[in-house]
Amino acid sequence: MNREREVLALDFDGVISDSALETFVVAVRTYGKLAGPGGHHPAWAEIEKADSQAILSHPTYQEFLGLMPLGNRAEEFAVALAVIEAGVSVEEQVDFDRFREGLGAEFLANFHAAFYRERSAFRRADPHAWLALVAPFDEFVELLRRRAGDRIFALATAKDRASIDLLLGAYGVADLFPDRLVVDKEAGRSKRAHLALLRERLDVAFEQITFVDDKLNHLEDVAPLGVRCALSGWGYNGQRERNAAVERGFPVLDLAGAEAVLFGNPGEH
Repeated sequence: MNREREVLALDFDGVISDSALETFVVAVRTYGKLAGPGGHHPAWAEIEKADSQAILSHPTYQEFLGLMPLGNRAEEFAVALAVIEAGVSVEEQVDFDRFREGLGAEFLANFHAAFYRERSAFRRADPHAWLALVAPFDEFVELLRRRAGDRIFALATAKDRASIDLLLGAYGVADLFPDRLVVDKEAGRSKRAHLALLRERLDVAFEQITFVDDKLNHLEDVAPLGVRCALSGWGYNGQRERNAAVERGFPVLDLAGAEAVLFGNPGEH
């Protein structure tokens, strides 16, 4: 089978990059600044000063991880923190979306802008500390390097371009993703916009694109385009999302089996 025009489009966070720790730290800092002095739970000030190992075991971080599958963009990190702070129960997407609406568009827009300012300031002030919080999923990165050339690689991500460029370089795979095939948060809220732009730039059919994301709601959004979809089971999702993905006919990838699903056998063309 000729694979020369087959495209593997990847989300970044939760597929290539294990960014949850950095996201949480930046979100907590941003949320605290918007709330003002004493505007959120006093224990959160301790989180901002804690080291990585302490944060990983902190119950607030664990709750945040559980809510990440329900959000899509930076402002939804504020929704997750607000849910935790309020102590309400959010089990399904509809509950999360309802709580989000109650926070108001102005607050969410302010958080979105402030989050990226905070991330940029952190990255500039202490780049080594920032990079230490954003590890790659090594096994998947090694797979991409090993199978370079077997597909056209592209990124479809809600992350900011400056962070993407730095991290691709740090992970040693910047050369695998041509500049024009890195579609970042500026493309729009929906991954439909990202994939439409990639399809246009590559002059391929949607059916020639395989899209891997760790968010089930993204896959559900783009599947009607004709894109082949797969959920990265090593990303920010839980058994709830994995079960739902199987029900909808999306493969749930694990690191051991991703190569066979995405590329076939080594050397197969």
